[in-house]
Amino acid sequence: MTVSAYVLIQTEVGKAADVASSVAKITGVATAEDVTGPYDVIVRVEAATMDDVAKTVVSQIQMVDGITRTLTCPVVHL
Repeated sequence: MTVSAYVLIQTEVGKAADVASSVAKITGVATAEDVTGPYDVIVRVEAATMDDVAKTVVSQIQMVDGITRTLTCPVVHL
């Protein structure tokens, strides 16, 4: 069973498309889409454990040029 999380990303002005394209290439990223509103890109990350999701966010996604802030929202099944 995999776990997943949505990562809400704020970017520098004019960088949303570049960020979404770069993030989409990262292993474990299921989707990366440009959106409007308070966040510029929404990403769905899938991995074997929540620790692996966190590692993907911290060591790979947050390193992408143009990202100013991320918010990780784990998916729960109630």
